[in-house]
Amino acid sequence: MKKYILILTVLVLTGTLAQNALAQNVSPKNAAEITFSFTRQSGSASNQFAVWIEDSSGQYVKTLYATRWTANGGWQRRSTAVPLWVKQFNLSEKPNEMLDVVSGATPRTGTLKYTWDGTNSRGAAVPAGDYVLILEGTIRWENLVYYRAPIRLGQGAANANVSVEYVSGDRDSDAERSMIGDVKVMVLR
Repeated sequence: MKKYILILTVLVLTGTLAQNALAQNVSPKNAAEITFSFTRQSGSASNQFAVWIEDSSGQYVKTLYATRWTANGGWQRRSTAVPLWVKQFNLSEKPNEMLDVVSGATPRTGTLKYTWDGTNSRGAAVPAGDYVLILEGTIRWENLVYYRAPIRLGQGAANANVSVEYVSGDRDSDAERSMIGDVKVMVLR
């Protein structure tokens, strides 16, 4: 009887070890993260931003975060509230349940971090390849900032080059340019 228990134990352990080894040989899940400093601005028509992923052809993949005010209808009252994300996300067609998943209260001043787990908006893993991580911010009224970082999933950890573009309306935006800064994007694995 002891012999059978010993054999059974060895078989279970061998199966568990084999299963773990197979799991380790499966390609690791891709991930990327963005970190940046956020300084809340006083006054109205500011502090709105969204972070999302597009594929290399500019097609929407997934939203990592959007400020709740914009997601919950603020974009209808103020068309300059992160307008590119509103368009890419197709916000007017999304159910409220989906908006609750991607949005949150405007954060406090500090360093923020959002991580993409390598999945699309339906939770399915995306293939290895080229993507773009985008951070759009409404600095004040029609003054916007866009940070873009091309990333390549499936080739290991790497820092991404981040470009920035400021779009100014009729107002001077220099005072508010500190709302978002020190943007860094890294592919984690």
